[in-house]
Amino acid sequence: MMSQKTTILYSRISRDDELQNESNSITNQRRLLEEYAERNGLTPYENVVDDGYSGTNFNRPGWQELIAKVEAGHVENLLFKDMTRFGRDHLRVGLYLEMFREKKIRVIAVNDGVDTALGEDDFLPFRNIVSEMYARDTSRKVKSVLSAKGRDGKPLGSVPIYGFMKDPEDKNNRLIDPEAAEVVKRIFRMTLDGKGPYQIAKILMDEKVERPSYYLVRRGILKGDGKCNYELRYNWRGTTVMKMLKMCEYKGDLVNFKTSKPSFKSKKQVLNPPEKQVVFEGVLPAIIDRGTWELVQKLRRTVRRPTEYHEPNPLTGILFCADCGEKLHNRRSDYTTDKNGKKITPVDSYECRTYRKNAAKFIDKCSIHFIRSVVARELILDAIRKVSGYARKNEAEFVTKLREASTVKQAETAKAHKRQLAKNERRIAELDVLYRKVYEDSALGKLSDERFEKMSSDYEREQAELKAKNAEVSAELEAFEQDNMRADNFLELVRRYTEFNELTTQMLHEFVDKVLIHEADNSTGERVQQVDIYFNFIGNFIVSGSEPKPLTPEEQAEEEERLAKKREKNRKLREWRAKRKSEIAAEADNKSA
Repeated sequence: MMSQKTTILYSRISRDDELQNESNSITNQRRLLEEYAERNGLTPYENVVDDGYSGTNFNRPGWQELIAKVEAGHVENLLFKDMTRFGRDHLRVGLYLEMFREKKIRVIAVNDGVDTALGEDDFLPFRNIVSEMYARDTSRKVKSVLSAKGRDGKPLGSVPIYGFMKDPEDKNNRLIDPEAAEVVKRIFRMTLDGKGPYQIAKILMDEKVERPSYYLVRRGILKGDGKCNYELRYNWRGTTVMKMLKMCEYKGDLVNFKTSKPSFKSKKQVLNPPEKQVVFEGVLPAIIDRGTWELVQKLRRTVRRPTEYHEPNPLTGILFCADCGEKLHNRRSDYTTDKNGKKITPVDSYECRTYRKNAAKFIDKCSIHFIRSVVARELILDAIRKVSGYARKNEAEFVTKLREASTVKQAETAKAHKRQLAKNERRIAELDVLYRKVYEDSALGKLSDERFEKMSSDYEREQAELKAKNAEVSAELEAFEQDNMRADNFLELVRRYTEFNELTTQMLHEFVDKVLIHEADNSTGERVQQVDIYFNFIGNFIVSGSEPKPLTPEEQAEEEERLAKKREKNRKLREWRAKRKSEIAAEADNKSA
């Protein structure tokens, strides 16, 4: 038995329509269509609604429901308030009208006087084009308003980024959301501890921390429009964590125009290149301090791969070859026995990447620059202890020592430089006045051309010299201010730590910028290796008195004797190994024979 066909009363409104014309409200559309259907006997009928959807987009839930009913053969009549409720893309509207015509579905636009049962309307295509032009014009106006708003440093998104919330008193202002901000801070802390995005996502999921989309829906910040899967409320993704770690908003910078749409008909967002984005520094309240944010970006640029048994080595990306400048490669073995069952010591060391890559091809390039991880960690921890202890006990001396490399060494010198800058600026302004005066005198015949040329060239030369001097002095002043800032930043970092008993991953990344590993020197019979440690903010800072004291003649003689004995012992060991290797080879030959 064939089911009875029905009449569909379709209502649609976009946010722009709602603001511009009250008569377009869903309530008014529905009342108009129901009255028309009952008056003309178009029953039974049912309402299909798309609330908040643009007419340029046909991927609307209500419209898709309508099309499904049409394709199933359940629709006899389609009623719209006017053709703009149908859609504002004249090509797509035309295709759908052709589809309805083939299926013998009557289409009625009440206010436009369109009724396909009465025959073709010659003006319908033009009406659809005008409707699309209206949508295009509205899109341009909205885009213009948003562009002005975005360039004024106001957030463009209607939904705040996870970690922020709207200010109840000013919708263009953002406040920190304490609950979400704590999760953001924890994600950055775990990254500093050496954990990757997918590890962090797994930890948050195991601890049942609500993922951002569900959190925003639960708080009523984001509408539950199908984008949120309520059953997967705790399923964090590694890609979500990666995206959050890149967001400049967390350090207080507002970034507008991140995306754009190719066309007013398209709903697809395309990522804009950096040059088209506009950044306003310090506009938002910072959840993560700027130094920590920058450090995390540095860590994210270095790939650290875990092994089957161990976390990634945090030294990767910090140790560099002092000769070729390449990052050192981490070699790590978790085996405790070799293939013959003999006990061996697990390997965890670093080697020059250039050397290792070319040695396999029998190319002699750079050298091994070998260092064990445990040795590198001990040296770094010892250096942090010494520099931090010195900076904490001798703050004034520490700041002074930092400034020794700068041209400007004292605050008084900086003041003198500022006075010199002001004096030079006044003289530059005076020279402009004098130049105009001699020019006027020359034009009035009060000054000879020869005299004018000489005086004007002298003024120009003096002015150029003053400007060059000002540039030099300004650069020196900037260096002085950077020294102050660098010292303050390092001291602030030192104060955050009460003890330095263990080199944690976070401590390593917060204190150390890079470590240069030199090739070991075995010429004396004892392995000696230079390691240069560069700290964040202060560079390669050497604490006075940390260098080894010179040996007395007696101590020097004892040291030479000790090294001579060690060289002799190493020589005998090499001879024994060579002899033993020959014996093993001979035994193997006898067995094979």
